[in-house]
Amino acid sequence: MADQQHRDKNKVSFFNRLTHSFSQMTVETSISRQAYETSRGIGIKIRNLSKSFNGQPVLKSINLEIQPGEVFSIIGASGTGKSVLLRHLAKLLKPDSGEILIDNENINFEPGLLIEQKYRYSMVFQTSALFNSLTVGENIGLWLREKDVLPERRIRRVIREKLRLVGLAGREPMNISELSGGMKKRVAIARSLAMNPDLIFYDEPTAELDPVTTDELARVIANLKDKVDLTTIIVSHDLNFALYLSDRVAMMHDGEIIEIGTPEEIKKSKNPLVRRFLYTTTKGIQGK
Repeated sequence: MADQQHRDKNKVSFFNRLTHSFSQMTVETSISRQAYETSRGIGIKIRNLSKSFNGQPVLKSINLEIQPGEVFSIIGASGTGKSVLLRHLAKLLKPDSGEILIDNENINFEPGLLIEQKYRYSMVFQTSALFNSLTVGENIGLWLREKDVLPERRIRRVIREKLRLVGLAGREPMNISELSGGMKKRVAIARSLAMNPDLIFYDEPTAELDPVTTDELARVIANLKDKVDLTTIIVSHDLNFALYLSDRVAMMHDGEIIEIGTPEEIKKSKNPLVRRFLYTTTKGIQGK
């Protein structure tokens, strides 16, 4: 038990470092309660974004625009660069060239330069990244309590509201070890929603989930579209999942975006690389 608490203490520290920019209105000043209560979908523009590792290009002059409030999926096989692109959007990587504008602000600022950030964003990690030594409710309320954003009574209400949104009402006292894989994903979503973000990222949300649980998770995210005002970006190799949820989809191949369109447009694509991906991942799905 002591070892588990020590590991989770380290995870909490890592989580706080990773969400440092998620939780602040500027580099140095924390979010106000008034600002927390307001959220809005925000737009993203990516211009000529390139990134290499050890001389090997991973992103090749990416150009992309995502509309405020849109559910946008980035799909492709493993190793195509989609997760690297997501890490740039989440400020975990800095590009070699090009720029990213989120809410009309260039996010590739120099270290130490004070830049006012007028939006909040959060991420649902592939592994859920929940803390086993905390209950479900404690996991969801962690950021709010760490940042002292709201009074305790309001925090407890937020926890109840977010659990209800993901179909887990009343599960606050449960231990993480008692949860199924799908329930852990939903708790991770509730924790991200507790930040009241303007922008939310999902990194391979269906990883390690069976088809039934994947379907349940898709319905949860779909229901949020009508209830929460935010922009959603999903990185996934699961084409069916992306087609079901998204307003638009971009497919990546070899570090480039080779197709962008609505789900129906993607299904009707004549691009041979897209057709091959459609066939191999959906067993020959055909456009209507």
